[in-house]
Amino acid sequence: MPTLFSKIITGEIKAHVVAEDAKHLAFLDINPLVAGHTLVIPKLEVDYLFDLTEEQLADLMIFAKRVAVAIKKAVPCKKIGVSVIGLEVAHAHIHLIPMNLVSDMNFSKTKLSPSAAELMEVAENISKIFKPV
Repeated sequence: MPTLFSKIITGEIKAHVVAEDAKHLAFLDINPLVAGHTLVIPKLEVDYLFDLTEEQLADLMIFAKRVAVAIKKAVPCKKIGVSVIGLEVAHAHIHLIPMNLVSDMNFSKTKLSPSAAELMEVAENISKIFKPV
């Protein structure tokens, strides 16, 4: 059964995409911890990040780095935090979270509920900066 993220990849479910290449997709979390909170996924449906081959994992991290650079330029922050949890959706993914405080990475705090227009604006700002290879 396809995961929620696989349905985003196929376009069955809409997402605010900030970057894409042949093997990866990056899109905004619809209930972010902070503005610009982005999920980076392989297009290959694999449940556990460390079940990816070393080459696939390296490619995903390189793509995530390029996305993080774009986020940092588009969203005012000190750094981009990285988190891998992987329990909420059975599809390997990396959270990229703009940080000004350590608490910006606290997944137990109340999530934001941005409007579609707010998400679209952030996604457009990031995608304008992202440099495809």
